[in-house]
Order: sequence, then C-alpha cells, then structure tokens
Amino acid sequence: MITVKLDKMSGATKKKPASEAASVLNKEKIIENRRRGVIFSIIVGSIAVHVIALVLFGLWTVARYWKQPEAVFEVKKLVKIPPRIPEQKMNLLKHEAMTPKPVFTDKLASIRPIDFALPDLPTVNMDQMLPLDPSQLISDQVAGLVGTAGLGSGLGNGLKGGGGKGDGGGLSFFGMQAEGERIILLFDVSSSVVNKARSLGIPLDRVKEETLKLIEGLPITSKFSMIQFTQNFKMFSSELLAATDGNKNNARKWVENEWVESGTMSGRGVVSNPRGLAAVLEQAFKMKPDLILLISDASFQWRVGGGISDIPYDYLKKLLAGQQAALTTPAVIQFIGFQPKSEDVKEWKRLIRRSRGKFRILKESR
Repeated sequence: MITVKLDKMSGATKKKPASEAASVLNKEKIIENRRRGVIFSIIVGSIAVHVIALVLFGLWTVARYWKQPEAVFEVKKLVKIPPRIPEQKMNLLKHEAMTPKPVFTDKLASIRPIDFALPDLPTVNMDQMLPLDPSQLISDQVAGLVGTAGLGSGLGNGLKGGGGKGDGGGLSFFGMQAEGERIILLFDVSSSVVNKARSLGIPLDRVKEETLKLIEGLPITSKFSMIQFTQNFKMFSSELLAATDGNKNNARKWVENEWVESGTMSGRGVVSNPRGLAAVLEQAFKMKPDLILLISDASFQWRVGGGISDIPYDYLKKLLAGQQAALTTPAVIQFIGFQPKSEDVKEWKRLIRRSRGKFRILKESR
C-alpha cells in the first residue's frame, strides 16, 4: 500500500513542471502579440498623420490660388532738378561769334613759270550735247497754254521728222510716210536684194541717197541708228544716237565708207550670225525704237540646224510678239520690198499689221 501512494505522488510531481512551461509560453506569446500590436498602431498612426498633413498642405495650396492679394498701385514722386544754363559760357561763345575774323588780303603771286602745272581739261565731245531747240520750246509752251487742240497740236506733230519744217508729213523714205522719234533702219544688202534693186533700176547708191536724206531731215529731238545685214550684220551704233550735227556727220561717213554693195559682208565690225534676220531684229529691239524701217526682198534664211533654210514665219511671229511685249509702246514696223514673192508679202503683212505697219513694194524705175 505504501508503495502505490509513492508512485502516485511521484507521478503528480512529474506532471506539474509541464503545465508551468505551457503557461510560460502563453505569457510570451501574449507579450509578443502586444508588441506587434503596438508597432502596428505606431505605423498606422504615422501614416495617418502624414496623410492628414498632405491633405492640409493641398488645401492650403488650393486656397492660396483661390484668394489672390489685391493689386496695389503706388505713385512715387519723381524729383527732377532743372538743368542750369551755363550763362557765362554762353555769353562767352556769343561774344566770340561777334568778334570779326581776321581777313588776309595779301596774295602770293608768281611771275615765273613753275615746275608743275595743272592737268589739261578733258576733251568733251560736243556732238553728243543736246542743244535746246527754240522751236520745240515754243511749241511746248503754246501746247501748254491752248491744250491739245488748234495750234498746239499742229506744231507738235509738225516737228516730227520732215526736216523740222513743220509740215506735219513726218518721215519719208522712198515715198513711204512714217512718224517716229526713235528710229532704226534695217538694210538687207544680200546678193538677192542687190540684184533685184539693179533690175528695178534702183541701185544701192539711190538707197544711200534716200538714207542720207532721211537722216538729214531728223529733228534734234529724235534718235536713230542703222544696221546692215546679209546673214551677218554690221551696226552703225549699239544704241540710238541723238540727231545732232556731229552724229549726222558720222552717219554720213559710215554710209559712204561702210555701205555693202557686193552682196557679201565681212571684215571689221561685222558680227557672225547664223540666225539671220532673227538676231538682227533682237539687236534692233534692244535699242527700244518706236519706228523700224526694214528694206529687203522679204526672203530671209538662216543656218540653224546645219544647212541653209527659210526662217519659219511662226518663229518670226513669236519673236516679234515677245520683243514688242518688252517695249512700253509697240514699235511700228514699215516694210519696203524689192520684188518680193506674193506669199512672202502675204505673211509679212500679217506680221506687221499688229504694229500698225505697212508693206510697200518698190516699182520699177526707168
């Protein structure tokens, strides 16, 4: 009996330490849970505080933009000190200006030649000067007084060519009447023209005489030039010259010395020209004429493309249209023909009709 009790007591004593260990573990878990709760509470509180702070900052920022301070204008007084006039200096300058300046009346003079001399005056071509024409001045004044009717109109037209006689006939070349102040003469001196002129009994000497007669009759207010051509061409001048006595004299010498009568053209001053009349017309229109006198047999060739062929009338039509369009006022083209073919006459009448020009065929002169 005693033995059994001891065993029960020993078993009881053995079970007691296990329950104590369990209680200790429970206490540690409780403490750990409390610690975690405290940490979690701190974190949540910190986040809440930051969120509240951010919300407040945002509200403050928005409120600041909603309520702007009122504008305040301030005017500050600007103090200026008026400049002081330096009266003493001004009076001094005024006094100096009133004082007479020294005048030197003595001049140095020498009665002996010195080693140097002034250069000679340049030589001026007086032929290029345009002297005033009293008749032109009178006509301008009368036209200004009485207008374009009556005497003013008569004098104005009468001075255009005709030797300045005032007959109102204008220019005359082989009986063809024309008017212009910027005139250029185009002479076809090819062999065909030379032969046809001789067969008509009109040698080139007669053409020269008519040319010189026309030039001599030009008034001082007009300008002129001349071009001779076969295929190549030769110009009296590259621009229109005033009809002064000197220029008329130079034109007379050029006609007498440079005139081509052989039907071929070469030598000094001759321009090589494969395009024939086309290039001659371009040179003429560069001078901006208002009257072109063309003397030819109305048969024109060129060497474009290799061989000799007739210049197409469609090409001449486009060329004349383009050149006329470049002028302020289209130039009148007057054509004088030596035995032209009927088809050439027909085509040329169409070409010059737009310029109010005429085509005149020279008749046989015996």
